[in-house]
Amino acid sequence: MMDELRELYQEVILDHGKNPRNFRAVEGATCHAHGNNPLCGDLLTVFLKLNGDGVVDDASFVGRGCAISMASASMMTELVRGKRVAYVERLFGSFRAMCTGEAEAAPPADMEEEMERLQVLSGVREFPVRVKCATLAWHAMQAALKGDDNVTTE
Repeated sequence: MMDELRELYQEVILDHGKNPRNFRAVEGATCHAHGNNPLCGDLLTVFLKLNGDGVVDDASFVGRGCAISMASASMMTELVRGKRVAYVERLFGSFRAMCTGEAEAAPPADMEEEMERLQVLSGVREFPVRVKCATLAWHAMQAALKGDDNVTTE
């Protein structure tokens, strides 16, 4: 069963990596940030369009990187759309904790669905150098929300 699950996870990562969702620059973005992972060579720019109520109306990214960084950015842009900034920041914290192995036994109740979808990236915790690949877009999103232009994994 574990081999079947691992294979499914690999398929999801490859699908998002080869066919990333929201791979474009958001027209009228209210914030953006560049992310750099020099170890792997990943370079991404995350774009967010926030409305006046603090909700992410649109999210996207452009750049290049390994399958893990591209898949993570693709999944992130799907999951944050329509969410309040405070929720997005908490989701980032839960995702980072999952990737680093610091996660609690169960995700917060209001994030179960999102964290279940992100579970495909949880295997990176076994390869610490890959944690940076999986979290790069998320760090860039955080930087954008804080008004920073650049973030690096180093």
